[in-house]
Amino acid sequence: MTEITVKKNDAGQRADRFLSKAYPNLKTTLVCKLMRKKRIKLNGAKAEPNTILKEGDVFRFYLSEELLSKKAVEKKDISSEISVIYEDENILLCDKPCGLVVHEDNDNSQDTLINRILCYLEEKSEYKPEKEQSFVPALVNRIDRNTSGIVIAAKNAEALRILNQKLRDREIEKLYLCAVFGKPAQKEAVLTAYLKKLSDENRVVISDIPKQDFLTIKTKYRVLESREDLSLLEVDLLTGRTHQIRAHFAHIGCPLLGDGKKYGSNEQNKPYKAKFQALCSYKIRFKFTTDAGILEYLNGKEFKVNDIRGLWFMKYFDYEKE
Repeated sequence: MTEITVKKNDAGQRADRFLSKAYPNLKTTLVCKLMRKKRIKLNGAKAEPNTILKEGDVFRFYLSEELLSKKAVEKKDISSEISVIYEDENILLCDKPCGLVVHEDNDNSQDTLINRILCYLEEKSEYKPEKEQSFVPALVNRIDRNTSGIVIAAKNAEALRILNQKLRDREIEKLYLCAVFGKPAQKEAVLTAYLKKLSDENRVVISDIPKQDFLTIKTKYRVLESREDLSLLEVDLLTGRTHQIRAHFAHIGCPLLGDGKKYGSNEQNKPYKAKFQALCSYKIRFKFTTDAGILEYLNGKEFKVNDIRGLWFMKYFDYEKE
């Protein structure tokens, strides 16, 4: 018989999900089967898969050591170099550079933003994998490889749950800067259209009218500056869909500077020698309208990327320049 106690970072999640994270050999379906057979007990009684765990709950296993074995933690030769915008005991705001993926993708590169953050936290002894049963610091939002800017990471499970909920409830405002070709018809507006993701092609298509399998998108923008054939926009995503900014502005005839043939034009980009799309998640505002628990102190705070004027596409504009 083996016994483990639920820790603070494990609480608040379903029993079956916790066990499948804590023990790689215990898949969710197997956990449910073992619970039915009473080979996994919780607080001395029959365990139920959907029980929400509390700190101090005790699991008892009547299982083989093989099923309860844990894979050795793989040491990764990853840099811990990150650009920190803000950090406290609960959260970390990073300024992600263009070209770095947030999670492992089809290239299976281990040099990702989340792996860098984990190495950074390990070096500071704020994250010790050997002392955690199921929790790993995680990203709250994601941005594309070739988009730069603010990404939020949660250092503990409670912060992660709160931030995920606040993001879903739009109590965290994310603003973007982008440079587009041409000039939108209005100085500021909310654009509404319909988007469908083509997963096999890793792109989306936009329609002006509702269609089957298309999702509504709303993109709010204001023009900050226009000069020659480029405009600088501040964008607020009222819906957060894949490639929404890139696809939506291309759809209205204003593709992003630096966007390739997926939504833009290499011919247009060529004179600017643009290697990345001119898009940055440059500002975060915490605008809580409901209780934020341990993160209530963030309410009303605003954070920007470390150097707005240092963004590669800002050299074409005077905005925010002295």
